[in-house]
Amino acid sequence: MTDVVSSGQGVVVSKAPARRDIGIKRRYAAERRFQAYGIAAISFGLIFLAILLTTVIRQGYTAFAQTSITLPIEFSEKVLDPNNKRATDPSVLIAANYPVLIRDAMVKTLGINAQSRPETRDATAMISKGAPIVLRDMVVADPSLIGKTVNVTLLADANVDSAIKGQIDLTVDEKNRKVNDRQVGWMQQMAASGTLHKEFNTGLFVNGNSSRPEAAGLGVALIGSLYLMLIVLALSLPIGVAASIYLEEFAPKNKLTDLIEVNINNLAAVPSIVYGLLGLAVFINFAGLPRSASLVGGLVLTLMTLPTIIIATRAALRAVPPSIRAAALGLGASKMQMVFHHVLPLAMPGILTGTIIGLAHALGETAPLLLIGMVAFVANAPATPMDPSTALPVQVYMWANEAERAFVERTSGAIIVLLLFLIVMNLGAILLRRRFERRW
Repeated sequence: MTDVVSSGQGVVVSKAPARRDIGIKRRYAAERRFQAYGIAAISFGLIFLAILLTTVIRQGYTAFAQTSITLPIEFSEKVLDPNNKRATDPSVLIAANYPVLIRDAMVKTLGINAQSRPETRDATAMISKGAPIVLRDMVVADPSLIGKTVNVTLLADANVDSAIKGQIDLTVDEKNRKVNDRQVGWMQQMAASGTLHKEFNTGLFVNGNSSRPEAAGLGVALIGSLYLMLIVLALSLPIGVAASIYLEEFAPKNKLTDLIEVNINNLAAVPSIVYGLLGLAVFINFAGLPRSASLVGGLVLTLMTLPTIIIATRAALRAVPPSIRAAALGLGASKMQMVFHHVLPLAMPGILTGTIIGLAHALGETAPLLLIGMVAFVANAPATPMDPSTALPVQVYMWANEAERAFVERTSGAIIVLLLFLIVMNLGAILLRRRFERRW
């Protein structure tokens, strides 16, 4: 498109509009390219997120089911108390030969030759090594079981569980797998009769840590994480909110407060392992608090979470319009009444959102907890925050370092549980914000 301009010397053609059209087309093309780059970046992020979640779920969903074997256990008095001393010496029942009961039950169930040592060895290897302890606890709790035959459901060995779940390739030569052909035949036999079956793995949420994958659970880690979150919430929320209110509403604006604000912002970016070193030096070496205790972990995570809560709380207080403050003061309220009766309630949704996000961040931290000893092997649930404990992310780290194949499944299952907690906490923060947030 051109403009025709008449002059005394003739006709002049102007190309300025054409240049403008070309420039507009270039800007539109650049805008479309920028949008395409943004969409591509988001798509790549979603693709990698989908790959990550798919991998974790595919490897970990089987951890929520566990293979068990129901056996008719004959609590023979000849095996448990041949000399009939349990009335005067209860320790006889503790030291009894419970593996023999399991061996006899497997021989009876499978119909094998009890004199064949290879067969009996392969048969008893299909049962978890922790099964004798289960029988011992049953007899100690109820000695009247002696002399009776009771159907008892015991955990299958981790290799049998992996084979049932398809995690072991049974088509390869038996020399290259941990389940031989004889055991595979017995597995099929017991599965057909209903003796071998899969059920929901409640032990994953109840049991403590164990060197046997089939018996390992998240019970101690869940209780330890609960103690950690309660301690962090009880300390970081009041301290963080109080510090934010002072800095935002009462502190004078001078170089000291500017220095404090800069340091708070810097602390939010400090690597979490530095807080672990601080906790090790101050709370354990100096204060003498016990290692591996939830209390120490909660104190360390409180220090790490405080900057996040302070920044979020100050932003929420700053978002309240100045007219609210002016109106309260104009009606005769003191500055304290203005802050706590008017500003703080209106800022509470933002404060709660920042607190929940800070707690979610603390729940997923591993490095500071490793340095204060929460990586210890803990089999019994902690009764108090002073007892040795561990946490969900640390349990994931510990299982990931185990050599046995079955722990891969347990590791992914623990990651799924941890992700569910994080998703629930972040959804709670979003719902609180949408439910209570006010737009000015």
